[in-house]
Amino acid sequence: VQVVESGGGLVHSGESLRLSCVVEGTFLRVYTMTWYRQAPSSQREEIAGISEYNSAHYADSVKGRFTISRDRSKIYLQMDSLKPEDTAVYYCKANVVTLPTTADYWGRGTQVTVAS
Repeated sequence: VQVVESGGGLVHSGESLRLSCVVEGTFLRVYTMTWYRQAPSSQREEIAGISEYNSAHYADSVKGRFTISRDRSKIYLQMDSLKPEDTAVYYCKANVVTLPTTADYWGRGTQVTVAS
């Protein structure tokens, strides 16, 4: 199983960006998928998650600006009204059911840079 993020890049303040994350490989089911981000010299922060039934939750720091959505084993993060403080590496985590266990899998991250 692999988790692969894409869509990062350099944008200016106020602009938008859309990240994607897909679970690849052989698995039975994918439960909750979650976006995290980590800015330089900061701890990794959970920013949005979505269940397999499309129930979403957001951190206060992104609520109203970011929207998470899901299509089976792929999720998206639509990021609007971006700010310089959104600059970070964005990671995706998926809770995946394989035989014989269920485990969390992380992607390698995608860089988002917001210039003022």
